[in-house]
Amino acid sequence: MEQKKNMYFSSRWGFILSAVGSAVGMANVWGFPAKMGANGGGAFLLAYLFFIILFSVVGLSAEYAIGRRSRTGTLGSYKKAWESRNSKLAKAGGLVGWLPLAGSMCIAIGYAVIIAYVLKAFFQSVTGELMTVDTGAWFDGFSTTEFSVVPFHIIVVVVTLLTLLLGAKSIEKSNKIMMPVFFIIFLVLAVRVALLPGAVEGYKFMFTFDWSKLKDPMTWIWAMGQAFFSLSVTGSGMIVYGAYLDDKEDVVHVAIRTAVFDTIAALVAALVIIPACFAYGLDVGAGPSLLFVTLPRILQDIPAGRLFAVILYTAMVFAGVSSLQNMFEAVGESLQNRFPKFKRGYVLIFLAVVCLGIGLSMEPIFDWGPWMDIVSIYIIPIGATLGAISWFWIMKKEDLLEEINKGTAKPHGELWYNAGRYLYVFCALILCFVALFMKVAF
Repeated sequence: MEQKKNMYFSSRWGFILSAVGSAVGMANVWGFPAKMGANGGGAFLLAYLFFIILFSVVGLSAEYAIGRRSRTGTLGSYKKAWESRNSKLAKAGGLVGWLPLAGSMCIAIGYAVIIAYVLKAFFQSVTGELMTVDTGAWFDGFSTTEFSVVPFHIIVVVVTLLTLLLGAKSIEKSNKIMMPVFFIIFLVLAVRVALLPGAVEGYKFMFTFDWSKLKDPMTWIWAMGQAFFSLSVTGSGMIVYGAYLDDKEDVVHVAIRTAVFDTIAALVAALVIIPACFAYGLDVGAGPSLLFVTLPRILQDIPAGRLFAVILYTAMVFAGVSSLQNMFEAVGESLQNRFPKFKRGYVLIFLAVVCLGIGLSMEPIFDWGPWMDIVSIYIIPIGATLGAISWFWIMKKEDLLEEINKGTAKPHGELWYNAGRYLYVFCALILCFVALFMKVAF
C-alpha cells in the first residue's frame, strides 16, 4: 500500500488510543476477571503484571518496530524480516506471514458475531426489554437460534469497515471518541458497584495475595496467555499500527503506555465484575455469559438498572469495534499491499462479504465456539510464536535494534534484545506448547 504522510497517526496519543482500542476488547472485560477469579485473585494479578511488563517492553515494541521498518503490515513485514537475514529467505518469510494474518481474519469473523450479541443487548436495554426477561432464557433464546442477530451483525461489520476507509486517519478519529468514553463508563460502573452490599468481599479477593497460588504453574500459564492476548501480540495486528507510526516516536515508550492503559482497562473491568459477582453470590468465572446472563441479572435488581445497562453495553460495543478495527485493518492493509491494483474500498467490500458470509453461518454461539477454539488453540498461538522467532532469531539483530532505537534518548541494546530472544520467545513457545498439546484455549 502506498505510504503517505497523511496515512500516519497524527499524534502519539492518537496512536496510543488506537492501539489500546485494539488491545481492550471483550476478552479483557470477561476474560481477565474470569481468569483472575479462577486462579487465585491477587496471585494471578502479580503474575499477569510481570508478563505485561515483559511483553510490552519487548514483544509489543518489536511488533511496532517491525511494522514501522517495513511500512506495511503482516505479509510485507515477515518478508522483510526474513530477507534481512538472507535475501533468499524473503519468499519464505512472506509465506510464513499468511498464518498469523489468517489468525487475524478468523478471529475477526467470530468476534463480529459476539459484538452483534452485545449490540442486541444494547438495543434491548434501550427499549427496556432486557430489564424484564429471565436473562438465562433470553440469552439461550437467541444464542441457540440461527440467524437471530442478522441486522446487528450487518451493522457491526459495515460500521467497523466504514471507520477504516481513511486508514490511520479514521481509525485515530474514531478511537479518540470510543476509548475515553469506554474508560469513563467503566469508572462510573465501578463507582456504582462499590455501593452494592457485599462488594467489599470482591475487593478482598482481588487484592489479597495467596502466595501458595504462585507455586501452581497454571497460575503463571493462564496469566501469560491473558497477557499475550490482552496486548494483541499475536504476530499480526499490532504490526500494521506500527506501520503508521512516525520515525520520531520511541516504540518502547509507546508500547509501555499502551500496556499501562490496557492494564487499567482490565483492572477497571474487574472492579466492576468481580465485586458485583461477590455481592450477588454469582460465579465470577462464568466467561462470556457474564455479559449476557450474570450482569443483566444484577442490573435488573439495582435502581436505575436500565440506564446502567445502556451505559455498560455502549462501552462494550466500543471495546468490540475498536478491536475489530485492528483485525480488519491488519488483513485489509496486507491484501492491499500484496495486490496493489485493488483500491482500499474494494478490499473492504471483500472483507465484508467474507466476514458476513462465514459469520452468518456461525451466529448460534454453539457453532461459534468450536471455530474460536480452533483459532485460539492452533492458529493464534502458532502465529504469535512464528512472530517472536522471526523478530529475535531470524531477523538480523542490527536491523531490529536500529529500528527500536529510532527516536530514543537512550539506545536499547543487549539487555533488551536478549530479553526478547530468550525470555519472550521462550514464553511464546510455552504458550504454543500448552495450547497445542493440552488443548487450552486462552
